[in-house]
Amino acid sequence: YLATVLDCCTKKVVGYAMADHMRTSLVRQAIDMAVRRCPVDRGVTVFHSDRGSQYTSQRFLDHLRSYGIRPSVGNTGVCWDNAWAESFNATLKNERVHRMVYPTKGKAISDIASWIELIYNHVRLHSALGYRTPNEVERELMNLTKAA
Repeated sequence: YLATVLDCCTKKVVGYAMADHMRTSLVRQAIDMAVRRCPVDRGVTVFHSDRGSQYTSQRFLDHLRSYGIRPSVGNTGVCWDNAWAESFNATLKNERVHRMVYPTKGKAISDIASWIELIYNHVRLHSALGYRTPNEVERELMNLTKAA
């Protein structure tokens, strides 16, 4: 299982965690990585997810709130409510996972992490970003913020 945290402005995967289960602890690890990498605007930053039990558990909601992150969940059975995550998952499967044979879980985890960091965030162009990478867009936004 892969839990991801996406920045909807840059399309960058800012947090992720992988394991052989999809429990609250996995999604908490992904949030922890995202918080280490990105500034959180307390009370403004929103984490949107589907209504999976790991995302709606009190333990996870408390974890989000401890960082000042507001939870948001989509409607039941409406996949486009979480279109960014669904699109990323489809891209990962089509461009990487379905083209590989992984001899071990460890190799799969290592390869997927490398694809996220080195290809998806750093090299892969996105039409919605004007054919730029998530890292490029992030740098541009950071420069604008510094200039302001």
